Amino acid sequence: MAVINTIYEAIGDRRVLAFSYKGKDRTVEPYIVGYDDKSKLVLSAVQLSGGSGVGFRSFDVDALSAVEKTERRFSGTHPDYNPNDPYFARILRQV
Repeated sequence: MAVINTIYEAIGDRRVLAFSYKGKDRTVEPYIVGYDDKSKLVLSAVQLSGGSGVGFRSFDVDALSAVEKTERRFSGTHPDYNPNDPYFARILRQV
């Protein structure tokens, strides 16, 4: 459960996360972590680098590796952020 705790801390501290996902190193601003309607644990975050460009993305938490909270902070006020994101059946932690 170390990964989820790191995600919780990053959301609470508004710190950028770095991790590997689908073979690519990525950095993201984490906004929401919770369960979708299929009970899959998902991170909703603004991707800053790596993968398929910049913007909000959903990541399967079980597929994340080498998860680290960086020293870089973010505001938590992205214009596309929806605190009531209907994708989530149950939100565990959010900005």
